[in-house]
Amino acid sequence: MARPELATVILAAGKGTRLRSRRAKVLHRAGGRALVEHVVRAAQPLGIPLFVVVGYQAGEVSALVTALGAQTILQEPQGGTGHALQATRPKLGKFRSALVVPGDAPLIRTETLAALVQAHQASGVAATVLTAMLDDPTGYGRIVRGPDGFVREIVEEKSAGEAQRAIREVNSGIYCFELENLWASLGELRPENAHRELYLTDVVALLNRKGRRVAALAAGDAREMLGCNTRRELADVDALFRRRKMAELMAAGVTIYLPETVLIDPEVEVGPDTIIEPGVELLGATRIGSDAFVGAGSVIADSVIAEGAVIRPHSVVISSRVGRGAVVGPFAHLREGAELAAGARVGNYVEVKNSRLGEGSKAMHLSYLGDASIGRETNIGAGTITCNYDGVRKNPTTIGSRVFIGSGTELVAPVEVGDGAYVAAGSTITDGVPSDALAIARARQENKPGWARERRSRMAAKQNPAAATAKKPPRGEGDGARPKASRAKRPRAAKRR
Repeated sequence: MARPELATVILAAGKGTRLRSRRAKVLHRAGGRALVEHVVRAAQPLGIPLFVVVGYQAGEVSALVTALGAQTILQEPQGGTGHALQATRPKLGKFRSALVVPGDAPLIRTETLAALVQAHQASGVAATVLTAMLDDPTGYGRIVRGPDGFVREIVEEKSAGEAQRAIREVNSGIYCFELENLWASLGELRPENAHRELYLTDVVALLNRKGRRVAALAAGDAREMLGCNTRRELADVDALFRRRKMAELMAAGVTIYLPETVLIDPEVEVGPDTIIEPGVELLGATRIGSDAFVGAGSVIADSVIAEGAVIRPHSVVISSRVGRGAVVGPFAHLREGAELAAGARVGNYVEVKNSRLGEGSKAMHLSYLGDASIGRETNIGAGTITCNYDGVRKNPTTIGSRVFIGSGTELVAPVEVGDGAYVAAGSTITDGVPSDALAIARARQENKPGWARERRSRMAAKQNPAAATAKKPPRGEGDGARPKASRAKRPRAAKRR
């Protein structure tokens, strides 16, 4: 039986100390995805077996990549890139060659990987290195070529001499190896460096000593080589992803104002003639139809916004659905499970969670609608609350079509309001309301004349008894005074008081 030709190995075991993080480097995000996810997605279309070497935080990295169809290989302990390839031998021993890609190279494209594989297979060399020409190669390993044009060695910057530092061609960390040659060279690696690790870059010089040739292929776009070793590099890579995505959308007919302020994840879809204002974030698997509007400062994640819908400024929409021509905001919050049918409207400071508003229904001001089902053309007055939580479970509220809910109403779930009913403002509804009925659930108003003035006097007396006594009006000049005739009989001492 013929040996399989090629496998892909992604190196994702390291911690990434220069990021100053407790999180594994490859789990940091740029462009809306973890770094290693970008690399896996770039390698998947090649259609060859895919292995990811894991180590630091192996469980979290494995959960991410196995969900994408990759197999994992544990490197324990983590002894450098050369040691990582040694750990793959039990799984890769049956393959002829391997494409090796670092897990922190998120900008690499499928087309570039395919070109490297093709160039390697056509050349008949022991290894092929993907390289790039940089105006400023600081921080990268330099590619040292011989007179014949083949790669003699890769020299890290800290070990490079003056002439080698002047070389502009740098190592990407992406290779194709003939595995028979690689296994023999890995066995000769020595940890002769400050970190006491086995470096894959040293294999190039070892292959040359054995008379094996190493070729190089220069990438067409040097930006694909950008790594994420520092927070600054992480931000630069993220910005590049965002620019790519926005350029793609604008080319497809989407208007984006101040695109440098807008954040759009890679899986987001937006239809033509939609307008996106500054400061917007479109995240996750969000889908927005054509002729929609997303106002400044709004955040939409994992939601569906239909054609012609309007998201007014500073609204938050999470895992929700907004129907055709519906209007949200400003300053509205649609939480998980919210659904607005066509033409429905949710206004400022309204929060909706796990609830559906039917066609043409409105909740325009300062309301909370949780675990509710609302029919067509119903009006929810300002300050309405569905009291859905009883301390143990969430309970449903059902409101029919063409219902009028007056301002300041509290609907204590579980409760149902029938079609065409009216609920008077300020009511607390605890029982069902029949269709076309008027529900009034509030205490009868009672006015007590003078109560507020008397209360203010009592409060003032408590705070300053002496002052209150000194300013006390003479008898007969206030409410409840005795007749003037009685004042002559009072003792003189009392008058001095």
